[in-house]
Amino acid sequence: MGRNRSHGDGRFEPSQFRAIGADCVFETGVLVFHPENITLGDNVYVGHYAILKGYYKNEMVIGEGTWIGQQCFFHSAGGLTIGKNVGIGPGVKIITSVHDEAGRGIAVLHSPVTFAPVVIEDDVDLGVNSVILPGVTVGKGSIVGAGAVVNRDVPPYSIVAGVPAKVLRERP
Repeated sequence: MGRNRSHGDGRFEPSQFRAIGADCVFETGVLVFHPENITLGDNVYVGHYAILKGYYKNEMVIGEGTWIGQQCFFHSAGGLTIGKNVGIGPGVKIITSVHDEAGRGIAVLHSPVTFAPVVIEDDVDLGVNSVILPGVTVGKGSIVGAGAVVNRDVPPYSIVAGVPAKVLRERP
């Protein structure tokens, strides 16, 4: 028997969320998986064709006033917390799990998976097409440049960019 199975079609009703605040907006084409493990604060905007990939365990929590751009992908298998008033540019990817390297005899796809939470603190701005990898905390008030790949914690009020992302300076 094959290992593949469907995760569903991503259609949802707001009543299916663990909790949902007032005045949340979901644009056309948004897909949500495991909404029962997702909490949204008030005034959260989710742009066209974004995917909120909840998981059967752990939670995705998105704080009030957060803006999520078009075609974002959030995977919360390891747990994902996004603070208040966070701006998330189009195409941002946030990943909370990774396949381990189990050796040459096992395809990476079939290797064990490690889960690690991601925390995006309040007032952060994530630039277009940036990628946040498992286990990372992006500190309050930080800016992540467009296309950056963040593989380690970002101190509060820092500006980071590059692949891998490096601190360029501290915000005033």
